[in-house]
Formats: sequence, structure tokens, C-alpha cells
Amino acid sequence: MSETMKTSDFYYDLPKELIAQDPLADRSSSRLMVMNRATGELTHTVFTDIKKYLEPGDCLVINDTKVIPARLIGERLPRIVEGMKPTHRESDEDGDAHTGARMELLLLKRLGDRTWESLAKPGKRAKAGDRISFGDGSLIATILEVKDDGNRIVQFDFDGIFEEILDKLGQMPLPPYITHKLKDRDRYQTVYAKYEGSAAAPTAGLHFTKELLAEIEASGVSIAHVTLHVGLGTFRPVKEENVLDHKMHTEEYRVLAEDAEKINEAHRTGHRVICVGTTSCRTIETVAAEDGTVRACEGDTSIFIYPGYRFKCMDGLITNFHLPESTLLMLVSAFAGKEHVMHAYDEAVREKYRFFSFGDACLFL
Repeated sequence: MSETMKTSDFYYDLPKELIAQDPLADRSSSRLMVMNRATGELTHTVFTDIKKYLEPGDCLVINDTKVIPARLIGERLPRIVEGMKPTHRESDEDGDAHTGARMELLLLKRLGDRTWESLAKPGKRAKAGDRISFGDGSLIATILEVKDDGNRIVQFDFDGIFEEILDKLGQMPLPPYITHKLKDRDRYQTVYAKYEGSAAAPTAGLHFTKELLAEIEASGVSIAHVTLHVGLGTFRPVKEENVLDHKMHTEEYRVLAEDAEKINEAHRTGHRVICVGTTSCRTIETVAAEDGTVRACEGDTSIFIYPGYRFKCMDGLITNFHLPESTLLMLVSAFAGKEHVMHAYDEAVREKYRFFSFGDACLFL
């Protein structure tokens, strides 16, 4: 493998009007681009036709994580400075006052009953010892530590049940390229979302309805669940010029025994394992042995898949169209070949596919 791989190699030009701002009324009515990985041949169809490409004995792997309303918007409380009253107003370097300034937290990972790893915005103002009030003081965060990667460790003070308070005060953490307000929170959840913990949706799964999944299962395709709580690692931009210098953040995963067996059974009987989304892919590739078998386990993964990676378990991938120069586009390029993928993206732009989280889908086989 080359010791250098440029991030700019994964750039493509995308007109802003192709970024989907709202989910479709019908989840499964999105368009579907199908690629033959061996030839690069493309087929244009609709997502409900996905079942035509799945065969009895195949195993479909879905990520059943559930997005929490992880975006909290509040205001800075007076900083308690030794020898001064709590009402003292400090000034930031840029001249803005601390007290009352708008602050935002994105909850990434739960570390304890009241402690979370979070992303703070604006970051330059969020220092250890700062306090932020949400919901007129019903939830107060104190920044305990600023980590080397810029994330903050925060401790919350509240009365009652944290999940209920978060459900009331928090917003769904939509990506910054979505500027429209989400009318229905459930549209940023998969229909099979079960275990709370994600700061972003595994968006390839948003195309499935319960009815479509039932049809697929009735056709003889097994459905295996895995859980990967999507955090900063999935959507953090690559800032390094050399792809190999990028470091992924860790994300928590779990694979149960019954689901590992479904995946292994597909391979044992000569059938395919097809992942719904890059998060499902990263989970099974994390736990797979060299012979492709997976085992029940849980832990943290920071696996970074880019061209040159040898896939151990996955045979097919259903995913959305990803941002230029993103780790997700690099993963897809590793699986289907960078030239094939970049050609497919150019074709998708010409055909005016809808891009990103609420956009259309691809199937790579």
C-alpha cells in the first residue's frame, strides 16, 4: 500500500441544490443506484427494488442504534472566580462577555451517570470550569476537562431522569449541511432503532420501512442486528493532506451471539453478507476474524477503512451518497474501487440524485 494518499483524491464537485434538505414523504421511494463492483456498470432504479438484488440465504446487517436529541443549546452562566462574586462578568479575548452568551453542546458518548464526552460550540469559549445552563437552569453542565482532541468532558447537574430532561430540551443533531428544521424527529431515526446512544443517524437505514423489511425477510433473507453508536468519528472531516495521517475517534459497538451466527451462517452456505450503511460495515469488519467469521463481543472501534483495505466479511453495501473528501467516501472507494466510485458520483450529479443524509441510496455488489 502507498505511504501517501491525498485527501483531495476524493474530492468531487457537488451543486448545493443536490443536497437533500428534507426526507421524502415515503421512506422507500428514494432513488437507488446499483453498481457492479467488478465492471463498474451502473443501473438506475428505485429503493423498493432493493429486494430484487437480495437472494435467499443472504444476510442483511442493520445497525439498530437510536439517535438521542443530543444537541443542547443554552447560555453561559457567570464563571465563579476565586475572590469574586458569581455575578462577575468576565470578557473573552474577542471582547464578548461570558455571561449569557449562547453555547451549544453535542453529546457524543456517555461516560457515567452524569458525565458525557461532548463537542462544544463555540469551542474557543468553552474552558474547564465553565458552566452552561439549559432550559432556564433545569439542566446545568460544568466543563471538567478539555481533551487533546478538543472534545470536552462535562458533568450535568439536574433533578429527575436525565433521559426525560434531554428529550424535552435536546434537539436532533442534524448535520450542518441540513439547514431546514426537522418537522418529525422520527424521520431521523430508522424504523428499527432500538438502543439509544448515537449523535447521528445511520442514514442508509432511513430508506427502509417495516413493510419492506418484512418482505425481504419473507423472501428468505436473514436480518442480523448490530449496534454501533454513531459519534464524531463517523462525520469528522479529514483535515490532513495525507489520508493516512487522519485519526478516527472511537465509537462503541455491540454484536450479540444470535446475530453473529446469522452472519456466519450466510458465509457457511455460500451466500452474501450485505451491510446497510458504513456503520454496520465498520462494526462487522472490526469483529471479523481473518477467515471472515464474526463473534459476539462489544467494545470500542476506531477502524478507518480506505483504499488498500482487505474486506474480511462484507460482500455488499447499501449506503447513501457521502461528502467529498470524507472517511465514508474513502470506505466506499475501498470496497468498490476509487475510479468506479468517483465515476458513479459524477453520474449521480449529472442525473441529479439527492445527496447526503436525507438523499438517495447506492447498492454496491
